[in-house]
Amino acid sequence: MIKKILVLVLVLLAGYSYAQEGTTSPYSFYGIGLQKFKGTVENRSMGGLSILSDSIHLNLQNPAAYGELRLTAYSLGASYGKYSIENESESSSKDNATIDYLGLGIPAGKFGFGFGVIPSTAVGYDLISTDENDVERRFTGRGGLNKVYLSAGVKLNENLSVGLDFNYNFGNIETKSILRDPDVQRGTREINSSDLSGVSFGLGINYQSMITDELQLTASIVSRPSTTLTSENSRELATVVIDNFGRENVFDRQNVTVGDSDLDLPAELKIGTGIGQPKKWFVGMEYNFQDTENLSERISANNSDNVRYENASSYKLGGYFIPKYNSLTSYFNRVVYRAGIRYEKTGLNINNQSIDEFGISFGVGLPVGSLFSNANLGFEYGQRGQTDFGLVKENFFNFSLSLSLNDKWFRQLKFN
Repeated sequence: MIKKILVLVLVLLAGYSYAQEGTTSPYSFYGIGLQKFKGTVENRSMGGLSILSDSIHLNLQNPAAYGELRLTAYSLGASYGKYSIENESESSSKDNATIDYLGLGIPAGKFGFGFGVIPSTAVGYDLISTDENDVERRFTGRGGLNKVYLSAGVKLNENLSVGLDFNYNFGNIETKSILRDPDVQRGTREINSSDLSGVSFGLGINYQSMITDELQLTASIVSRPSTTLTSENSRELATVVIDNFGRENVFDRQNVTVGDSDLDLPAELKIGTGIGQPKKWFVGMEYNFQDTENLSERISANNSDNVRYENASSYKLGGYFIPKYNSLTSYFNRVVYRAGIRYEKTGLNINNQSIDEFGISFGVGLPVGSLFSNANLGFEYGQRGQTDFGLVKENFFNFSLSLSLNDKWFRQLKFN
């Protein structure tokens, strides 16, 4: 029964993630939006570290982690974000709630397999500008890129695991611009829509070795080559009259033929290492590089001469602590306490200024139910951009919640 419920939830989540608004950032105006998925709640609570693999948790960023699984694992994550956006003269605030991922991992001896769905990027903005002649321009955008993944990992020996994932990427991005001149009765509206689709691959390696009787060294490498997505584009032009309630009364609607285009997803490389005492504590660091310098934008995007892409990178530091994982007398001794910090160069450059992002996070893993299931709570405060050079600064607070549930599907029967 639980398998049928999981399949139903997976289908519903795939449909929901196709339509949900995953951000309210004006920086999602460019390209295919901002990166939405930054790991499970467990990862994000440690600054986004993706190098840890164990026998009961899913690591959706490194397919080699499936080789470590010993119990069937389900993972579902959601988040709520509160954003304040400001420039040199004014500010505003918004919030949004989203489902972040759904995954299932199945162990099979030395092998492990996984599948699920993840919203990868998000577009969500509502911008208004007015010039000295009171001509108003309004830009809105919604959508993003999602992926359904199938992963497999194998434990080659006591220390080394490797894995491969196959991803089908899909999504829709719709942008709308309205030009209103106070001296003209009707405004002009343009709607661009892009349906994105394509496949991508990833390769992961995970190494774990005891270097003393108590200390374990962990190292991880994940490589994702560049791939090309297809963008099927459409465009609609119309004249509109906007009433006092903001409703658009549309006239003279017409479709314009727009050619399809290709979109390059950049290559990515993650390298991380750390040290710790298993089931007690861990501290690690990670470096992530994305070849976004030559990123091509959607043909329907609103290009600007003051915008370009540069290579993206991020630095992460984090870890966890468990007072006593097998304590029988204290529940809080079995709680996992996590914390981390990260710094990112997003790859977006506006007015010759790199758009950087900073975040500090912490969280807890609360044991629930039987086996090793847990509920994970994560909290993150961060900033993106700046108020100088005609830019905007975003302050954000994210609260994340996930359920990591374990089960044993395959049991060996014994008879006397």
